[in-house]
Amino acid sequence: MPDIKIYKTQDLVLQIKQNYNPAKLNLQKWVDFIDVLCGDREYQKEAIRDAIIFFASGEYKSIEDLVEENFRKNNELQKRYKSIRDYQKNLPLPRKLSAVIDLATGTGKSYVIYGIAQIALGIGLVDKVLVLCPSLTIKSGLREKFEKLSGDDKIKATLPEDVIFKNPRIIDANSTIKKGDICVENIHTVYERTGSSINDSLKGNGERVLVLNDEVHHVYNTTGDKDVKKWRQFLLNPDFNFKYILGLTGTAYLDDEYFNDVIYRYSIRQAVDDKVVKSVDYVAEDEVSSNPTERKNEKFQKIYDNHDEFVKKYRLIKPLTILVTKDISKAKILREDLIDFLEKWEKISRKAVEKKVLIVTSHKDHKKNVLKLKNVDNKESSVEWIVSVSMLTEGWDVKNVFQIVPWEDRAFNSKLLIAQVLGRGLRIPEEYKSPQPKVRVFNHDAWSRNIRGLVDEILEIEMRLTSEILTSSERKKYNFNLYNINYEKIEKPIKSKENTQIFDYSKGIIKLVSKELKISKETEYEDLYGVIKPKTTIIQRNIFSVDEIVNKIIATFEIRDFEAKIRFPKGDYDKENLPPKNEIREIIIRSMKEVGISGGFLDEENALKIFQAFQTLFRKRSSTIVFERKVNEPFLVKTKQMQKEGVTVGAIKYGSTVFYTENFKDECSNGMIDILKDIIDDESLPRSASK
Repeated sequence: MPDIKIYKTQDLVLQIKQNYNPAKLNLQKWVDFIDVLCGDREYQKEAIRDAIIFFASGEYKSIEDLVEENFRKNNELQKRYKSIRDYQKNLPLPRKLSAVIDLATGTGKSYVIYGIAQIALGIGLVDKVLVLCPSLTIKSGLREKFEKLSGDDKIKATLPEDVIFKNPRIIDANSTIKKGDICVENIHTVYERTGSSINDSLKGNGERVLVLNDEVHHVYNTTGDKDVKKWRQFLLNPDFNFKYILGLTGTAYLDDEYFNDVIYRYSIRQAVDDKVVKSVDYVAEDEVSSNPTERKNEKFQKIYDNHDEFVKKYRLIKPLTILVTKDISKAKILREDLIDFLEKWEKISRKAVEKKVLIVTSHKDHKKNVLKLKNVDNKESSVEWIVSVSMLTEGWDVKNVFQIVPWEDRAFNSKLLIAQVLGRGLRIPEEYKSPQPKVRVFNHDAWSRNIRGLVDEILEIEMRLTSEILTSSERKKYNFNLYNINYEKIEKPIKSKENTQIFDYSKGIIKLVSKELKISKETEYEDLYGVIKPKTTIIQRNIFSVDEIVNKIIATFEIRDFEAKIRFPKGDYDKENLPPKNEIREIIIRSMKEVGISGGFLDEENALKIFQAFQTLFRKRSSTIVFERKVNEPFLVKTKQMQKEGVTVGAIKYGSTVFYTENFKDECSNGMIDILKDIIDDESLPRSASK
């Protein structure tokens, strides 16, 4: 039975009690330290304070205590979970003082991590701090920042006199972790048997260690390599028995579900409104060709046009464009296609173009490219284009990104991926802090609903219908079992009949289509505030000279076998007596004149029509593939074990379907009935069927 869940994401954040015993925790004496560390970034100060109160105030023994305290007084949490027990069994790191801080990408997580680490060591809450991250790039970036902060005289001067551990040593797991150290390490090193001091230094001492996890969404999500998947097991390992665990991320989602252990949130929308990060434009509507061969060329030209606009607008820096795919194989193909396009468009050597395009994935062949990310903002770097995968363990501290291109829907089909991809371009370069710059997301307009969903999420409004199996009421007895069958498709080739043996071009005309070689196309971009701005791009069609086409046909005649006869206006030809160039050329020119094409050039579609007209000569007797179905063993499905399903109300506008019973008013939870009725009565929603 559908039940509607409506909540603001901010209402799902667990509130930390601000009234605690100051005899147990005196944060007052750390005010100067926090002020100097964070400057005017109030959200960083709040995040640090909430984390320290959670760990050190004595108000909580575990995350379960915080959940219980919040669940009792938060109606939104009660709507989301049936009971406290239902909530607690879904916690990713149970029976620990564990939590997550959600800070939008580009808002300075490293300051928060350092602030929490220094205070936890300074008040003697723990003896050691372990900072874990998913990659070497992030590790090296954090170490660099922490060394700078720990050596900063102004920060050192603000530390309380009775601080227990002052000026923490910043190390990695190659050194023994001593009391008062902050050890920054990449998660892969944790599993290395040799060279890592993690085991020796921390085994049996976990209750005196604070573990801070950067990019913690990798811990909670099951994608990624085997070491990243084991990250959560490490945190829960009884050999260490870690007590204090905190995660930080800018993408606190399991696909579309918000994490349930967040204690502080500074959203993308807040960061945009406060001008801490770039604002966002995305494609609301796009005028595109219906021809697939033209569509890709058009897309590259529009992306290039945007890139060129930013190069001219932001001359003090070197703007970057990032193109994002779902997986590594798609990224490799896209890199080659992009290089092909740029070589032709910029009319420079392939070698020069290859220096401009950097591919970044977790593939072993691309490892060296990850190191180049550190310098791509520098004008000395030749990189202007970065091809990447959406779910990447690498963190990028790159500020010059002004265009993000999700190349396919699957790179952009969940809140996690949208927020991650968007996060790649939010940081603001120092040279252009004011007025607030924008990052442009060149998405397919058919996917703008996905981004619109993110905008709704950024605005912190979400309305969701969920469907689950009834465990009470009369209808629970109608569960049933049934058998389902899987079919397997098996390919079977069938020989085609012989082709015609004479190919007649005696009329001297191949049917072409008259087209302009340059056309203007409009794209509408919408920002987070709903303002729409159109942009026109002059699209140059892919063109081929008549000579290029003739030479290609002649070359094909010379290298491929055919047994047919060819009938031209001036006579018959065969493999031993090939038609001369001038006769092929005459047929092409006559075909062009027939539809009013002049100038000696043809667009790709017309060139293809000519190639295909001559290609029929080389068709051999071929096979057609048909599919036969093989039936596999039936398997049992029980309706009472069906998974809970959910859909956002916004998705109903784009084709999702909701079934509801005539007595839904008796089975919906209180307060939800009117909203479901509103959806039923909303005539703006599309309906292919309604009964």
